[in-house]
Amino acid sequence: MNQAQRKPHELDGKAVKIFQEYLRIPTVHPDVNYDDSTAFLKRLGEEIGLTMKVEELVPGKHIVIFSWIGEDPSLPSILLNSHTDVVPVYEKYWTRPPFGAEKDEQGNIYARGAQDTKGVGMQYMEAIRRLKTAGVRLLRTVHVSFAPDEEIESDAGIRKYVHTQEFRDLNVGFAFDEGLPHPDNLIQVVYGERAIWQLTFHVNGTGGSAENILEETAAEKVRIIVDRAMEFRQTQKDLLDSDHTLTTGDVTTINLTMIMGGDVTSDEVPEIFHVTFDIRVAVTDDHDKMEETLQAWCKEAGPETYYTFSQKHTFVKPTVLDEHNRWWMTFKKECDAMDLNIRPVICPASGDSRFLRTVGIPTLGFAPMCNTPIRLHDHDEFLNENVFLRGIDMYCRLIPAMANLAP
Repeated sequence: MNQAQRKPHELDGKAVKIFQEYLRIPTVHPDVNYDDSTAFLKRLGEEIGLTMKVEELVPGKHIVIFSWIGEDPSLPSILLNSHTDVVPVYEKYWTRPPFGAEKDEQGNIYARGAQDTKGVGMQYMEAIRRLKTAGVRLLRTVHVSFAPDEEIESDAGIRKYVHTQEFRDLNVGFAFDEGLPHPDNLIQVVYGERAIWQLTFHVNGTGGSAENILEETAAEKVRIIVDRAMEFRQTQKDLLDSDHTLTTGDVTTINLTMIMGGDVTSDEVPEIFHVTFDIRVAVTDDHDKMEETLQAWCKEAGPETYYTFSQKHTFVKPTVLDEHNRWWMTFKKECDAMDLNIRPVICPASGDSRFLRTVGIPTLGFAPMCNTPIRLHDHDEFLNENVFLRGIDMYCRLIPAMANLAP
């Protein structure tokens, strides 16, 4: 299904305007107010004819759930998930207003959230509008969720919601969530995420006057920690460079992000340094062995060297992509029928998908944004209107296929 083959639909104009309206609601961190976005979604759901619930695990943090009830609601349902919040903007770097949703002569619609993930949220809703208008009936119930605070670890959103009775009552058997754009004619399908570890090494040593050559200083120990980390980093870079089939999501990355110490005077050797790293552990790497490696670095550096975690994700098993997963086989069959060039990938970052997988729900991160420069979290984020509309077409096929999968 390339763009030249696409037939215009009478609802295309309305869908683009709805998308632009959603983008103009500034659900931006750090101080997000979800009232306007929830009111917008409520009106949209009423237009389409969907039932709606709003859950608030934290006051003001709205989890909006729409439901299209299937002919057999007892069967496991389909969940279409996206998030309403967006990352901050630095307007001086934007060539257009970041919440103006302006469209240029090529049809590119500029706004924060166009790629991450207001586009896919509106594709879900507009696909359902077209299916219902056409009189399509589904075997399974379809739920559409708009979650808050995904960009700040989802503590008020999906992360906690999946452990509530209200979520269990949705009886979700399979989920779609956000995916990744790609600059070529390729759609990346996310089936797992690396584990995020953010940790700080606390390195204690001899302090004193800088006029001396002191033994076992904190700086000497820090050098060992940093050297070992950079050596490990190089092994992963070499692995990535040696195999063109690998992506960043297939290796473990480690990056030095902060060094703190020396808070007395410039002629005093500090007794302690704090060195912070961001580590993204590949799904193929053993977490226990990774910790053993970190402990070995501490031992080599010397006494009074240890680390603490500010964030430590546990291992979450990726969604299985083989003939034993009927959801995957159905999805792939439809993608093949649409002549889509798809590539399963492990996401280098992380999102709400991992929380759905944590409770055993097979989840695919699918965002139909091929031929799209990667601008999520970047300045001048945009999505082309034709790419947006083509994605609606894809969901018009995928949603019935998944929802009509026989028991």
